[in-house]
Amino acid sequence: MKKPVLFGIIFVLIVLGVIVYSSFNLAKHRLEVCITFNGRTNCKTASAVSEEFAMQTAVTNACGEIAFGVTETVACEHTPPTKVTRLK
Repeated sequence: MKKPVLFGIIFVLIVLGVIVYSSFNLAKHRLEVCITFNGRTNCKTASAVSEEFAMQTAVTNACGEIAFGVTETVACEHTPPTKVTRLK
């Protein structure tokens, strides 16, 4: 087998390994966050390795459905959550 083919196979195996490893549930923190913005409320759940990242992800996902446009989205993401529930 030629070296480029061998390196290609090794590269593909490494990429597949990374995909499989990242698909395992490594998240230790799970939150449900509710946001009220411009009279609309939306709740989303997110999991992450840190509570801060889970909070940021849940807020971003919740605002994605109730804010329209970049300006509203940024304003929504800076709005304090109306409810935060830690889940197991």
